Amino acid sequence: MTAPLTSLVERYTGRKLAGTAPLSGGSVGHVTLITLENGGRVVAKQGAGLEPEGWMLRFLASHTMLPVPHVIHADSQLLLMDYVEAGGAVTPAAETHAAELLAALHGHTWHSFGAERDTVIGGLVQPNTPTRRWVDFFRDHRLLYMAEEAHKAGRLPAELMARVEVLAGRLNQWIDEPDHPRLIHGDCWGGNVLVKDGRIAAFIDPALYYGHPEMELAFATLFGTFGDAFFARYGELRPLEPGFWEARRDLYNLYPLLVHVRLFGGSYVDGVERIVHRFLE
Repeated sequence: MTAPLTSLVERYTGRKLAGTAPLSGGSVGHVTLITLENGGRVVAKQGAGLEPEGWMLRFLASHTMLPVPHVIHADSQLLLMDYVEAGGAVTPAAETHAAELLAALHGHTWHSFGAERDTVIGGLVQPNTPTRRWVDFFRDHRLLYMAEEAHKAGRLPAELMARVEVLAGRLNQWIDEPDHPRLIHGDCWGGNVLVKDGRIAAFIDPALYYGHPEMELAFATLFGTFGDAFFARYGELRPLEPGFWEARRDLYNLYPLLVHVRLFGGSYVDGVERIVHRFLE
């Protein structure tokens, strides 16, 4: 560990360090598990643009009952959090618990789609300009914005970019306006769900904003994060509207796929192509 991080951790915790170990999951920054003298462990994430993540975790802790790590300090280059004991598998019992937690989170509403500030997803800026209509917000600040970012990075071909623009102009054919903008975690994949003893210990790395809960549900299927047990319990608490599984799930998964295209390119471009082809052909 470098001396500057050592001094920063000691400054913000008021404790001396007893040991360190690297942690996985640092796609945005370098992550270190730090053991403090006289007990206790904290997690230090180093990188660029970490302040929004700290803000989101603090927002969730103060406005909702969603379990998240306690933030000790957050600035543009350092995020310091309490360590959450976890490591269990996402069992059906954990899925049921996750459904209850996310259904409660989705009960929080706001006057507009978006948020009071921009947030981040995978280290990328996620614009949250308050917008009255969901279709407009999803089109302009999710699909078109991230497609353009992926195109500018040279990872989304111009022809496919043009087809995404055509699809974005036709969203009203498949998407209706929800009753209210609802708070979502925004990045619900398995790596961001910590489990202990069949219960959710914490959700980490949020990409929050007020949107449509179906965005959350769609993303939860993209990489197999949650399955039947989750959707059975969630449906008891917040019944899904007809058409989600048939059409809207794929439409909403275009956004996380475009995020992955912007970050990684490769096979994710094929995923975008398949969905765009489905709705335009």
